Amino acid sequence: MTQDKAAESGIGQTQAGVAPGSEGEPASGWRNFYGRRSGKTLRPSQKTYLTEDLGRLRPAGIPPEENPERRPLDLGTLFGGRPVWLEIGFGGGEHMVHMAARNPDVGLIGCEPFVNGVAMLLGKIREAGVENLLVHPGDVRDLFDVLPAGSIRKAFLNYPDPWPKKRHHKRRFVTQGHLQPLARVLAPGAEFRVATDIPDYVRQTLEEVPLAGFDLVNQSGTPWEDWISTRYEQKALREGREPHYLTFRRMG
Repeated sequence: MTQDKAAESGIGQTQAGVAPGSEGEPASGWRNFYGRRSGKTLRPSQKTYLTEDLGRLRPAGIPPEENPERRPLDLGTLFGGRPVWLEIGFGGGEHMVHMAARNPDVGLIGCEPFVNGVAMLLGKIREAGVENLLVHPGDVRDLFDVLPAGSIRKAFLNYPDPWPKKRHHKRRFVTQGHLQPLARVLAPGAEFRVATDIPDYVRQTLEEVPLAGFDLVNQSGTPWEDWISTRYEQKALREGREPHYLTFRRMG
């Protein structure tokens, strides 16, 4: 991933910041957020998607202002008892829609604070006609707060913001402040996939993810069988950067 993406996102294709209780975050629960929440002016069609579609696809009770007691979400009601997968920062939404269409018996929830990405996803949802996904247009850490422990069966982190400067590496998703909450909400044996084109991100991922309670299953230059190449990956390939695909398993 390049600085072009960094300009429009934070971590996991936009999430960022310091997890609650971590160094640098006050006990009040206030969270730093790095990265932009909006970019280029939305097209009229994208504004329509946000106005007409986001409300029915956005689960209530995720932001603290909507749920100050941080009551857990009822995923059984939201997804009709289906297994639930999570995409952390869905970018333009192509991977999430692809997975929803390929796995109709699964419910997917995606997090993305970047409103332009949310609008792009909503357009793809209309085009594909998929109905087994929900959208949280905000910080994934707010979702972690209200997901029941062990409720997620698979998680994806595709082409996260690299935060290339060394002093910014603590803003990457693959830090304990993000990985520990992720581990809490993943079921034992759940799969966690990471795709990136940044060698130093691979290094940090291999160092940090096992410390949060994951086993490395596979590290490869060959994508998963059900993978769809995203626009960020296509740009990386055009610019001569090699993709890396890492698979972890949540230890029981």
